Amino acid sequence: MGQIEVRCPAGCDVNACRRGAHAFAALSGRYRPLSVWRRDGLDLVGELALPPESEPVATLICLHPLPTHGGMMDSHLLRKAAWRLPALAGVAVLRFNTRGTSSMQGTSEGAFDSARGERFDVAAAVEFAEFRELPNLWLLGWSFGSELVLMHGCDPLVRGAILVSPPLRLATGEHLSAWARSGKPVACLVPEFDDYLRPDEARSRFAAVPQAEIVTMVGAKHLLVGDADEGLDEVVSRVAPAVPTPLPGNWDGPYDEADQ
Repeated sequence: MGQIEVRCPAGCDVNACRRGAHAFAALSGRYRPLSVWRRDGLDLVGELALPPESEPVATLICLHPLPTHGGMMDSHLLRKAAWRLPALAGVAVLRFNTRGTSSMQGTSEGAFDSARGERFDVAAAVEFAEFRELPNLWLLGWSFGSELVLMHGCDPLVRGAILVSPPLRLATGEHLSAWARSGKPVACLVPEFDDYLRPDEARSRFAAVPQAEIVTMVGAKHLLVGDADEGLDEVVSRVAPAVPTPLPGNWDGPYDEADQ
């Protein structure tokens, strides 16, 4: 099981300036609002962001944090992924609200089901990506979303998984064993000061998945406030390894001021 340490800068530096300058800028891309996914009799609200001119080299299917605590498809890390990665890395980003979840994009039908009925939502997203012939599918789960990845995401169509701030409260040993048997790559971005699972415990808990890679986000906390850029660099280095990281801090192309 690999171990990587990432130094997250603090204070006034280049990365901090980048975060401030582009906090609400959506870089050039093709954004497709979606409200017609249907699985388990429910319509789910989402968005597909594609590179502005080229075909994507990889696809992220994003699963958001706990909706009963404010998690949604517009949570900052996933929103920044959709606004940055298509233009900067050639990565398609598919994000959506799980059942009963609301955001500025709208509300998905149904009701929160504590990671049970949400298995149909994960399946719907994967099937949508297959229908659109999107390449190289990776699941990106953040907090509660990482539980959905572990519990319901080990699909033959999925290339691998990236778990951000995984609490490991709902996923069981059986779920971990399924990922271990699959041999699919699993990268865990674990904040140094996480509220639920810190790096040392993560190394112990994920020992059941021999191919799991534990990435310590030094100085970071569970919500990655101020550390999203470093997190996205880690994501890109796995789903699109030919793309140089860190991603550029400057953008000379078109962009829009996005809703906050």
